[in-house]
Amino acid sequence: MRVLLLYPLFPKSFWSFDKALELIGRKVSLPPLGLITVAAILPQTWEFRLVDRNVRFETEAEWAWADLVIISGMIVQKPDMLHLVAEAKRRGVPVAVGGPYVTSSPEAVQAAGADFLVLDEGEITLPLLVEALNRGETSGIFTAKGEKPDVTSTPIPRFDLLDLGVYNEMSVQFSRGCPFQCEFCDIIVLYGRKPRTKTPAQLLAELQTLYDLGWRRSVFVVDDNFIGNKRNVKLMLHELIPWMAAHDYPFRFTTEASVDLAQDQELLEMMVAANFGAVFLGIETPDTDSLSLTKKFQNTRNSLVESVQTINRAGLRVMAGFIIGFDGEKAGAGDRIIDFVEATAIPQALFSMLQALPNTALWNRLEKEGRLINGKQEANIHQTTLSNFIPTRPLPELAREYVRCFWELYEPTRYLARIYRHYQQMRPNLHKRKFKMPELVEFKALLLICWRQGLKRNTRFQFWRQLFLIIWHNPSVLVPYLSNCALIEHFIEYRQIVRDEIETQLAGFVAEEAILQTSR
Repeated sequence: MRVLLLYPLFPKSFWSFDKALELIGRKVSLPPLGLITVAAILPQTWEFRLVDRNVRFETEAEWAWADLVIISGMIVQKPDMLHLVAEAKRRGVPVAVGGPYVTSSPEAVQAAGADFLVLDEGEITLPLLVEALNRGETSGIFTAKGEKPDVTSTPIPRFDLLDLGVYNEMSVQFSRGCPFQCEFCDIIVLYGRKPRTKTPAQLLAELQTLYDLGWRRSVFVVDDNFIGNKRNVKLMLHELIPWMAAHDYPFRFTTEASVDLAQDQELLEMMVAANFGAVFLGIETPDTDSLSLTKKFQNTRNSLVESVQTINRAGLRVMAGFIIGFDGEKAGAGDRIIDFVEATAIPQALFSMLQALPNTALWNRLEKEGRLINGKQEANIHQTTLSNFIPTRPLPELAREYVRCFWELYEPTRYLARIYRHYQQMRPNLHKRKFKMPELVEFKALLLICWRQGLKRNTRFQFWRQLFLIIWHNPSVLVPYLSNCALIEHFIEYRQIVRDEIETQLAGFVAEEAILQTSR
């Protein structure tokens, strides 16, 4: 069987970092970990070719080569996913679709003509697909019927299928699931509330594979809550720490975790010892009433400001997610988020309007209350999209506040000041690595950053002052500090995109409301 694995396009987003990646000659932040895991689960006697359409488009020769096309993706990739299904059908190539989006909302993909729907987690449902193909079946829907796989049997992803040079980071996964019950989150719907982890040996084998392939850059541990099972994480870190030391710290790790990480000093110290450099936290809002309403109780037990500062001082850069538009929210929620971000000096604050994702507790509640907006029920969790339900605040007021606050968060002088404060508060990196001469593209990127931020823009005096103070007080963080400075090249463009697209949608919404008022 010759299998063409296709990864659909992502729209430009908060995380795409297009302009920053251009500086260092890379095309995409992260690889399609799901698809290379699919390739590892399927029979290894099959032939595989992988095309990440965020890197390049597939060729006619690749379509002609394939006996089967497999597509996987997330909700924001839906338009290109449906396009690929249509292209496969036009060419008469059987197409199977799986992944989180089709698992949550199979209807659109099914209507587009997909031959096989491979839902839930592939360790269970991909063997069902193989059996059906062996029987000569030409269509089918395969589900796990509520069963969750034991991920200790998950094979090493087929990293060899990737063009490693085009990616800024590699991805690995240690666990699936999260123990919490946030109303708006679909992770617990897809993967359950009992975190399942791989063994330490499994993760080290994946890292060794990347090492043997020559990878020496960042690795993102994609777990939705890396510390969901703290006992198993500590057991894994206990083995990862000496492995990293023995290999001269070839990777710098990033991950996602719940904010209660701040209350476990041992875990913090182990992560830093293993060369974790950053963590994404779901803060959502500093408003305690909204946190309680959405059942994010873990964020109400300790001071959020102190928690972020504790994690930052330990040696981890904090990224965080924030949401505006919770029920009962008082005006000024966006300003309170800005105040929180400035108080904690979080450099990258993902800020978006609340979306009701399919099958979540929030979705089910709003559906019962008749508040999902007709024709827009399906969220796309994108920063350029209005809420897909009727909020308790007037939508125009909410949207305008969101746009203004997003714009202010990524005003260049404000952003650069946060990066500086964040890294000044951080404990120096304790790991001593052998000096490695920067690549030519990295020299060029540095010169371009210095030109744009240190000479061309009104950030010139701020840029040089902060740079010299970082070199003087905390030189061990210089490289990640400059990398984060480079990201403003993306945010300057992206905040304009957010403003333009939200204002366009808002104008359409206001016009529709005016027509409805007139017809009444």
